[in-house]
Amino acid sequence: MKVLKFMTPAAMLAAFFAVVVTVLAVSRTAGYDQFDAGAGSGRQFDGAATYKSKCVACHGQKAEKKFDASLPDQQLVDIVMKGKKPEKPPNMPAYGEKGVTPDQAKALVEHMKQLKSAP
Repeated sequence: MKVLKFMTPAAMLAAFFAVVVTVLAVSRTAGYDQFDAGAGSGRQFDGAATYKSKCVACHGQKAEKKFDASLPDQQLVDIVMKGKKPEKPPNMPAYGEKGVTPDQAKALVEHMKQLKSAP
């Protein structure tokens, strides 16, 4: 407590604002990894837009990378929901933990199959 006695009001105010800014920055980045799938927001889920913003980096424009369309749909939905750890990275994240519903995962799988089969 002796330290606080020697701090000027300006130094205490600066320290307070530094703590507030740090807490705000941490809280903003903590939610950054959440999957904005439109759930609970009244917006309709758009599989194509979601694929383009979240999936295309790893799976490619035509779902040509790391996507086996010959697997049963339920297995592909499970992979979207629970993730998958292949022999070599990158790993498929578990998007069920990030707010994706099974119906949304199914829409993503259907979209990926359409992309893969398109000429």
